[in-house]
Amino acid sequence: MWCVAKIDNEYIRRMEDVLRVYNKPENKEEPVICLDEKPLVLHADVRPVQAGKSGVVKKRDSEYKRKGTANAFMAVLPKAGIRHVQVTERRTAKDFAKFLNKLAKKYIHAKKIHLIMDNLNTHKEKSLTDYYGKTRGSQIWKRFKVHFTPVHGSWLNMAELELSVLSRQALGNARIPDLEIMNNHLTAWQNARNKTKATIDWTFTNKDARRVFKYDTEKVI
Repeated sequence: MWCVAKIDNEYIRRMEDVLRVYNKPENKEEPVICLDEKPLVLHADVRPVQAGKSGVVKKRDSEYKRKGTANAFMAVLPKAGIRHVQVTERRTAKDFAKFLNKLAKKYIHAKKIHLIMDNLNTHKEKSLTDYYGKTRGSQIWKRFKVHFTPVHGSWLNMAELELSVLSRQALGNARIPDLEIMNNHLTAWQNARNKTKATIDWTFTNKDARRVFKYDTEKVI
């Protein structure tokens, strides 16, 4: 459940922009990608899981050992039913730059890539120019048409919904001890979900926003 902060002109402008993008029909030449990150905690079993006999539930000790943290990047194409997950040790500007470059290469034939994300301090062109250099970094960044969600507007980012699915389906109570195993685990989930082409049916429109939040677009847009 999300709490909506104060609805000012900037909030409305960004919300209207994102909702207009969501209203576009699927277009392979202009794919819409929602991007977000999720912190992960690595855990290891202190004692091995006891294999049960046939018909007997396996037993796992309640004690575990914390093995550090990691980060998961999530990019989802909601109407195409495609998602890309990558686990990194940290969530730095360098990690963001590398993930964005991966997406640019993945959709190299697209004329324009619409990118929905929040206005995190690393979500900037500078992250790419610092890592790849000014020329190449700017070239990668210009492949994207960035649409920032409003401050306290994470509910507008469909990558949040997909991360929630990931948490329920792929993580749950699983104890995953290291980065490599976590990456393999989430990649397997990604591939299985992509195989089903699970889409996101977003129904909240600009018209709904104007009705719910009661604002006059002529005064703010």
